Amino acid sequence: MTHAQVGLFAVGTAAHAYLEFDRTSLADADRVVSAAAAIATAHDSTTGVNLVIGFRPELWSATRPGALPAGTTSFTEPIVGPDGFSMPATQHDLVAWVAAAERDRLFDVAAGIADKLGTIVALADETHGWPYQHHRDLTGFIDGTENPTAAEAPGLVLVADQMPGSGGAVLLVQRWEHNYAAWTALPDAEQERVIGRTKPDSVELNDRPSTSHAARTDQDEYGKIFRRNTAYGTLSHHGTMFVGFSASQRPLQAMLRSMAGLDGDRDALTRYATPLTGSYYFVPSYDDLVAAADQA
Repeated sequence: MTHAQVGLFAVGTAAHAYLEFDRTSLADADRVVSAAAAIATAHDSTTGVNLVIGFRPELWSATRPGALPAGTTSFTEPIVGPDGFSMPATQHDLVAWVAAAERDRLFDVAAGIADKLGTIVALADETHGWPYQHHRDLTGFIDGTENPTAAEAPGLVLVADQMPGSGGAVLLVQRWEHNYAAWTALPDAEQERVIGRTKPDSVELNDRPSTSHAARTDQDEYGKIFRRNTAYGTLSHHGTMFVGFSASQRPLQAMLRSMAGLDGDRDALTRYATPLTGSYYFVPSYDDLVAAADQA
C-alpha cells in the first residue's frame, strides 16, 4: 500500500502559500524532480507545517515512466466557452503548497524551499491564502460542501493501489478574482440562486437553476474531487484560490468545461469571478517521492 503526502488532507491550517516554479536552463527534468523530492521527504510535518509537492505531469513522467495516471496532461490551452468566456492556461513546472498555523513559520519554510531549490528553478507565481470565517469563501457561502468525508476521501480521490501513480493525485490550481461590488449588490436570495444552495447552512435548493454553481460542478455527475480552497488577497484584489484534487484528471476537466458552458449552461458564478491562472500538477505518493529522491 502506498502512502499519500500527508499535507493533502491536513485541513484546519490558517496560513497557506502556493509557490509555482519554472525550471531554468540550468536544470534538466531529473534534477528538478530529485531536488524537490528530497525537500519533500526531508520535511518534518510534526512541526505543524505541512508541505505538498506537485510536478507538471510531463516533467514527472519523464523521470518516473509508468508512474502517472493515464490521460494526465498539463493545462496548456485555455478553456473557451461558446460566449467567449475563457479560463487561462498558465502551466508551470513545479508547485510547493505550504500550510501552517502561523504566517511566520509559513514564511520560513517557504523561503527555505526556494533557497534549497536555488538556481534550478525560478519562482513564477506566488499566492498566499487564508481561511475566511472558518469554512466559507469570500462569497459568504460554505465551501467544499460536497467534499467526501475524511474517512472516505483517500479511497475516492487518490489513485488506487496497483494503478500507475498509486497513492498520488491530480491537482488543479486556479486563482479566481472576485467582483466584490457586483456580488455584494445581489440580494441573498439571488446569490443563493447563483450558488444553488442556501447561504446560512449550504442546503441544496429544491429548484436550483441549471446555471447554478452547484449544478455545473455536481460531483454525482462529474466525479469525486476534494477541495482545499482558501481566500486570498487584499481589498484591491481578492478572491478564491481553487485547490482541488482527484484520482484522475477527468472530473476536474469536466467541471471546468461545464462551468465554461461547453456542455450546457455557463456557470452563473463565472459572472462574478474571473479565473486568472490555471495549472495541473501530479502530486506523487510519499513512496514515489522517496524513490525519486533516492535515485538522485
